Amino acid sequence: MPRFAQLVIGPAGSGKSTYCSTMLQHLASMNRSAQVVNLDPAAEHFDYPVMADIRELIQVDDVMEDPSLRFGPNGGLVFCMEYFANNFDWLGESLGHVEDDYILFDCPGQIELYTHLPVMKQLVEQLQQWEFRVCGVFLVDSQFMVETFKFISGVMAALSAMVVLEIPQINIMTKMDLLSPKAKKEIEKYLDPDMYSMMEDTSDNIRSKKFKKLTKAICGLIDDYSMVRFMPFDRTDEEGMNMVLQSIDFSIQYGEDLEFKEPKEVDEESADLNYDEIFQGKGDS
Repeated sequence: MPRFAQLVIGPAGSGKSTYCSTMLQHLASMNRSAQVVNLDPAAEHFDYPVMADIRELIQVDDVMEDPSLRFGPNGGLVFCMEYFANNFDWLGESLGHVEDDYILFDCPGQIELYTHLPVMKQLVEQLQQWEFRVCGVFLVDSQFMVETFKFISGVMAALSAMVVLEIPQINIMTKMDLLSPKAKKEIEKYLDPDMYSMMEDTSDNIRSKKFKKLTKAICGLIDDYSMVRFMPFDRTDEEGMNMVLQSIDFSIQYGEDLEFKEPKEVDEESADLNYDEIFQGKGDS
């Protein structure tokens, strides 16, 4: 049977670890088994149990303190990820060979890992060799996407990741629960945007004719091919989280290979219970 993976990616501070923690709890509330793997060698803490932690293999602090390397934070992280790519056997041993795994990979926030460096693409190919169906989950902070030019920048980053990784990708605006009611209403236009209308609204602010022409071409590319759309993610909204999960599951065909199980027989006393009592019992467990 296939195995399933969410590759949680995005810029630093976009809420990847919070997403993993929230989604893990949401899956548990649905009685679905899931695990998280930390792939950020610079992570300091997270509030969820991990199946595997890249810091057991290599840490950014150790690389930066090595006098023979002399890397800064960004160079150290890239070095760690390249070292990780040369030691995928460690990850394979940590994941084991359990069928029907559902794993969230909490990835680093350096955007260059998803735009032009080969490390994450190599990881995707390795996971696919291990029979994982992989979906990219690209996160962007909704508080960042409040202006048209910032939104276009976020769209291009998401598009770059799609082109490099070549896997199904769900794009998500995180931290919706932190927005004011006015900001939430304002950001709705960015969830399913009309790029040409946005371009007209901001054209007066663009002085350079060449820049205006380039921006118009980018907006046309995004709008004509409907290549990037965003879903809102509010960790206080169960229905919204379920819609996000359904989109991800659909993209990796989760559930299509599950075997049908016959319901267990119940005794007469149990049969007298009403449905509310049965479901209440499940919720308490």
